[in-house]
Amino acid sequence: MTAEVIVLGSGTSNGVPTLGVEYPEAYLANPRNHRTRASILVAGPTGNLLVDCSPEMRLQLTRERIYQVDAVLITHTHADHLMGMDDLRSFCMRTRRAMPIYAWPRYQEDIRRVFPYAFTDFPPGIEVPRYDLQDVPPVLEVGGMSVRTMEVMHGKVPVVALRIGNFAYVTDVSLIPDAAWDQLQGLDVLMLDAVRRAPHPNHFHLDRALKVAADLRPKRTYLCHLSHDYDHDQDEARLPAGVHLAFDGLRIPLTLGG
Repeated sequence: MTAEVIVLGSGTSNGVPTLGVEYPEAYLANPRNHRTRASILVAGPTGNLLVDCSPEMRLQLTRERIYQVDAVLITHTHADHLMGMDDLRSFCMRTRRAMPIYAWPRYQEDIRRVFPYAFTDFPPGIEVPRYDLQDVPPVLEVGGMSVRTMEVMHGKVPVVALRIGNFAYVTDVSLIPDAAWDQLQGLDVLMLDAVRRAPHPNHFHLDRALKVAADLRPKRTYLCHLSHDYDHDQDEARLPAGVHLAFDGLRIPLTLGG
């Protein structure tokens, strides 16, 4: 069986271009230097899993011509991973059911606080998103895929990382605990946070991400959650063999076991 990872957004919390910053025309001319906020969609054999709901979610899904979302996994509830959730209403209107949302209990509380109307009764004719909040299991069965979940740390904030087959997605990370490290062995593809060049208290920076990739030794690594520190073509050419910069619209085929 096969699946496909679609990178909806490869950028950091500000997005690139960032408001208030003037960029050289040559930088802006490269579409891979335009980065919306971090999110992926995994298209499985029988359904689609959306990982995080960035503020540009509507634009990302329409850009990639994705017409179906069967479930959502929220890695954590920082604004750049959450604030597109209202646009799930379109899928709820289409299916006439609540969207399954997988999140840890502490993040379910945030979702209820930010989107209280999604859990409120309204008269007929008023359409709001509806969320079926569920705990994140160690293995999530969705879309014909087994999604292994694990905890990594983003500063003091726990974040869900995930593995599907021999692909893993580790966004917003400053520490990979031993339990997660053990689950990230033997990968074909690792997508890993590398927010900027300088060290960051809550994220891997470039050198740290490269060291982690060298230690885990996946066949390919894609750096994600990228700021405007990176000029895509120039900087990718300087990376070690097997390491690439992710970009909006990147598609990665997966082979699933079984």
